[in-house]
Amino acid sequence: MTFSTAFAENPVQQPSSYVSPSGADWLNTIIAGDCVASMEKLPAASIDVIFADPPYNLQLEGDLHRPDQSKVDAVDDAWDQFSSFEAYDAFTRAWLLAARRVLKPNGTIWVIGSYHNIFRVGALMQDLRFWMLNDVIWRKANPMPNFRGRRFTNAHETMIWASRDQKAKSYTFNYEAMKMLNDGTQMRSDWHIPICNGSERLKDENGQKVHPTQKPESLLQRVLLTSTKPGDVVLDPFFGTGTTGAVAKLLGRNFVGIERDRGYREAALARIAAVEPLSGDALVISAGKRAAPRIPFGRLLESGLLTAGEQLTDSKGRNEATIRVDGSLVSGSHSGSIHKVGALVQGFEACNGWTYWHVERAGKRICVDEFRDEIRALAS
Repeated sequence: MTFSTAFAENPVQQPSSYVSPSGADWLNTIIAGDCVASMEKLPAASIDVIFADPPYNLQLEGDLHRPDQSKVDAVDDAWDQFSSFEAYDAFTRAWLLAARRVLKPNGTIWVIGSYHNIFRVGALMQDLRFWMLNDVIWRKANPMPNFRGRRFTNAHETMIWASRDQKAKSYTFNYEAMKMLNDGTQMRSDWHIPICNGSERLKDENGQKVHPTQKPESLLQRVLLTSTKPGDVVLDPFFGTGTTGAVAKLLGRNFVGIERDRGYREAALARIAAVEPLSGDALVISAGKRAAPRIPFGRLLESGLLTAGEQLTDSKGRNEATIRVDGSLVSGSHSGSIHKVGALVQGFEACNGWTYWHVERAGKRICVDEFRDEIRALAS
């Protein structure tokens, strides 16, 4: 039975300008149906990253009005209403279990919420053995004011980023790309990003919002740049108007969305079909040396860039070591790897020998790490 046959009662819709890779007819589609039932029909361990924007269960009591008595366009849709906290918890547990089944062992999940629901979701995630990596605060540059004046302006939402379980060590985290995006400093866990507005906000023929909680594309871009690679599969079980799909297509990732509301699906299909994906060099992201192929120090001897018997020093010429034929170093009574000897001559517990040791060439001290870069460049 093919995927399309299995979803005969919940049809799969695909943006007309998007072609799924061969062998998986559920990729780059929007599934019409309940998120739990739909996820249960997806292959197990098939998803690299999940971005979930579930109902917040806002517990609104009556209409909200501005000081001039105009009505606030708040979230009062049926999909955000639950009879009790117990009902909401049961719903949350069900979709989290379904999500965990489809997530790859090294996959990760993002869940966004407000103070109304995120703490309940987080507790259930830990009960189900998801492993918390970060809580990220989306600090809104232009939040909606508090019209009643009885509370602080609610200016942020919380995203939980978690791996499938504690043993998942090889999940994707594009550290250098996030550092580059943040002007060369480590990306913090508080993200200052405007809410969705202007031309990005989808409107109907009457000028009304198509979806009350449409997320900004810049937020999803940062999420996907953080935790995915080109070609990865991103699942959004609460697809709405397709922000996740639009950004995934732009960035060369595959997506699958699940959405019950026909109006939202239609808006998402048109939106994603209009996206022109990036390609080539535009999709290449910064990667640190930890992501580069491992080059042993002995390789420098085999390539002739260094020779046995040659002297290495630190950048100031204060400590010396001799290269031995097996790629180890000796300095007085100290011997061992470039890292071990570098640490011992300084009296430290650890040392990065690649950046500590230098060799003299044409009267200049050159860091041995530059030779490692030469070998990597030849191999690429």
